[in-house]
Amino acid sequence: VQLQASGGGLVQAGGSLRLSCAASGRAFSSYAVGWFRQAHGKEREFVARISWNGDGYADSVKGRFTISRDNGKNTVYLQMNSLKPEDTAVYYCAAVRFGRGTIATVTDYDYWGQGTLVTVSS
Repeated sequence: VQLQASGGGLVQAGGSLRLSCAASGRAFSSYAVGWFRQAHGKEREFVARISWNGDGYADSVKGRFTISRDNGKNTVYLQMNSLKPEDTAVYYCAAVRFGRGTIATVTDYDYWGQGTLVTVSS
């Protein structure tokens, strides 16, 4: 499967953005999809994931970010509200077929998109 992330941009603190992860290929519904982010000089970190057994979030975004999917459009979304300057990062989507469980580390995923930059100004 190939992934294309989009929707990043510049937003003021307190604002919102919606990221999209469009997937090519068949059987998209069988893939778990996660969002990760990497701030400058830091390691890539888990943000959210969605799979057959539900969704999960990093503590830092819980209550502000919502992950969802539209299997008919082969797309996963990340709605980001109440953005903070510390949310500034390159955001990546990733996928793993038949992913289950926590799947909150980089090594849990087999396919990666190219990243989209989110900048939150104070």
